[in-house]
Amino acid sequence: MATLLNHGLAGALGYWLAAWIPRQALLGITGLSFIGFGLWALHPDALNGAPKQHQAGAFVTTVIAFFLAEMGDKTQVATVALAARFQAPAQVILGTTLGMLLADVPAVWLGDRLAQRVPMKPVRIAAAALFVATGALTLFGLMRDAP
Repeated sequence: MATLLNHGLAGALGYWLAAWIPRQALLGITGLSFIGFGLWALHPDALNGAPKQHQAGAFVTTVIAFFLAEMGDKTQVATVALAARFQAPAQVILGTTLGMLLADVPAVWLGDRLAQRVPMKPVRIAAAALFVATGALTLFGLMRDAP
């Protein structure tokens, strides 16, 4: 639920921004943003302090903590950029939410066992490479279409 709400807000923001930013500028911002995401992906996320449990229980605590932690991270910024780029917020929101769930569900269910067997540095490098490639292709398309 927190993921869908987060991605919904980010998708709506991207869709709204696209109405205000000229297409060429939007493509440039999107391309540079994805390159920035690639560099950002090389830096592992960290928790700052132990979360306190809400009196409503672990579920509500998790929803609140996840919602607050995800606002403004690279996933949300990517959702804004994709919604602005493609002008299809429902498809972008569903796609980014599904992608987030596909990435998170194994991590939640397998937790430490997966983290101990999968070296995170190569995963971060692969993610960074995909982000940079996406940004570079966007900028290349922008340059190719320039008058």
